[in-house]
Amino acid sequence: MPMFYQKVIKRGLDLLLSFICILLLSPLLLILSLLVKCTSKGPVFFRQKRVGLHKKHFEILQYRTLRIDPPKDMPTHMLADPDQYITKIGKFLRKSSLDELPQLFNILKGEMSFVGPRPALWNQYDLLEERDKYGANDVVPGLTGWAQINGRDELEIPVKAALDGEYVRRLSFAFDLKCFFGTFSSVLGGKGVVEGGTGTIHKDEP
Repeated sequence: MPMFYQKVIKRGLDLLLSFICILLLSPLLLILSLLVKCTSKGPVFFRQKRVGLHKKHFEILQYRTLRIDPPKDMPTHMLADPDQYITKIGKFLRKSSLDELPQLFNILKGEMSFVGPRPALWNQYDLLEERDKYGANDVVPGLTGWAQINGRDELEIPVKAALDGEYVRRLSFAFDLKCFFGTFSSVLGGKGVVEGGTGTIHKDEP
């Protein structure tokens, strides 16, 4: 059942829902594209090499939220002072997660799903190694996931990978729904968004 669910039911739902969302959200997508283009120099979209199913690489699509001069292929949380690179509209897009909307096209293409472990950067070897322990590199990455609604940027890599592994173990239609709807409260509350740091949950502990 899990394999049938992943390959047939889940993929069918992803295909249908991503197509519907793109159609319904096309006015918003256009407005956000214009805002990004008109408020800072550079392209509307940001493309970056990420790790997909079975560690196959693909290009993720996002609204550009940074200036065009930050270091290449470096996660924002690893920059010494990320705020200096984030554009004004970019700060809002990142806080609201609207910068992720173009990933609807990645879902339509089958490179991503609505729910799954967030796709790692190609050079996040520590995270990929941890995920291998749980088989979390062998499911389609998602727009949101169990780790996303349980800490996001605040999670240390071993904790994040363990949550991704829990998602793999519990993978089902019911659990995907739980992750999907849990995302709304997480995004609306701005939970777990940390610019300039990751794994911050224990940083304030003695």
